[in-house]
Amino acid sequence: MLFFSCNGEKDLTSFLRTADIPVSSALEINTVHTDSGIVSSILNSPKMLNFTNANFPYFEFPTNIEVILFDENNNQTKIIADYAISYSNSDLIDLRGNVIVSTHLMDTLISDQLYYDRAEEWLFTNFDFRYVSSDKDIYGKGFDSDKSFDKIKFLKVNGYVSLED
Repeated sequence: MLFFSCNGEKDLTSFLRTADIPVSSALEINTVHTDSGIVSSILNSPKMLNFTNANFPYFEFPTNIEVILFDENNNQTKIIADYAISYSNSDLIDLRGNVIVSTHLMDTLISDQLYYDRAEEWLFTNFDFRYVSSDKDIYGKGFDSDKSFDKIKFLKVNGYVSLED
C-alpha cells in the first residue's frame, strides 16, 4: 500500500522520481526489434519493471532474461542471464548472474556479469569468465568481443588452445 500527499511544491511526477517505484510493470515480455524490416534481436523475459521515471531511466528484468541477436546471415547468438538492466539513455544492457552467451558455432562464454552495447553490438566484462569452443577452453578475467565472437580480446587468461602445425 502506498500513501502520499501532495502540497503546492510536490506533485505525483516528482514523487515518483524520488521514490524507487516503477512507472509500470509487465509480465511475459516478448519484444522483437527490427532494422529495415529485418529482425535484429528478440528479447524474452517473465517480468519487466519500467523505471523511466528515474533520474537515469532504465528497464529492469529481475527474473531472467533471454536475448537472441541475429547477424547479417541470420545466424543467432543467444544470451541468457538471471537479471538485467537496460539503460534508456545509453545503449548498454547490464546482464548479471549465470550469464551464458552461445553463438551458432557453439562457442560459449560463461560469466557472472557482462555488458552488451547494442549500438556497437559489443560484449565486454572485467569479471571472471570461461570461454569454450571446439579448440579452446579458456579461463580468465576480462573479455571483450563482437556479438559473433569473431573479434575477441581475452585478458588475464589461462587454459588451453589447440594450434595447427
